[in-house]
Amino acid sequence: MTRLQVGVVQSLFRYPVKSMLGERLTEVEIGTKGVLGDRAWALREANGRIVTAKKWADMLGFEASYEGTPTSEALPPVKIMLPNGTSVRTEDPSASELLSKYLGRPVKLERARPEEHSRAEIDPATVFGDVGVANVIPAFTEATLPDTFGLPRGTFFDSAMIHVIATGTLEHMRSLIGPDAQVDPRRFRPNIVIETDPRLTGFVEDEWLGGTLETGSSVKIVALEQALRCVMTTHRQSELARDLRILRAAAKHHNARLGLFASIGAPGKVRVGDPVYLVH
Repeated sequence: MTRLQVGVVQSLFRYPVKSMLGERLTEVEIGTKGVLGDRAWALREANGRIVTAKKWADMLGFEASYEGTPTSEALPPVKIMLPNGTSVRTEDPSASELLSKYLGRPVKLERARPEEHSRAEIDPATVFGDVGVANVIPAFTEATLPDTFGLPRGTFFDSAMIHVIATGTLEHMRSLIGPDAQVDPRRFRPNIVIETDPRLTGFVEDEWLGGTLETGSSVKIVALEQALRCVMTTHRQSELARDLRILRAAAKHHNARLGLFASIGAPGKVRVGDPVYLVH
């Protein structure tokens, strides 16, 4: 077994409400189901489906943040900033009605329930931008790809409890697209951004597959797998302009995979600046 430092924690993110903008933090508590409070809330359509920015890009016009520090016992209220600069709290009885008004369709703001197995919605015609479904998942076309996908039981995560990306990979993407590309980590919605040696090139996380990442007080990140990207990486958010080149480059050069989805092997606290080790 080898243990090699591969970088340091550059940034930490948490997303209280699925598909809304989230929080940049200096430290996070990680439990067996990921960063405490991450994707604890979501919007549900009248048809029962969970709303995602994969289909509704306007979700990235909202920004959610906790009013306190989440713990394993309780979550504080979440404040949601609306596109007009006003805010609503998850505790407010009118929250769902107000969000429905802004989105132009009825939605309900809900907490994840332990035994529930929800399905989230996509639009097969647009989920991979102008790359096309068959160029990313050859077994499907826009006509045959289902318009929903199952979320892990009891969560609002797409597929994994935590998402990691390396700065070296982001720099590589920038080199593939051009100097004007805004290849910002926020486009990829990671929990942990790892600053890697600037001499490393390419899709850095490929070298970590099959290993375990260790960081913080005792955190072990396991079951590393390449993260499938979608049209969300191209959407406008905050000052980042819409840019279809992001997904085109990921699809052309790495089968639309970028960063890592993973599970938690051991919980603990992680802070910006913590070293990150790869154990093989």
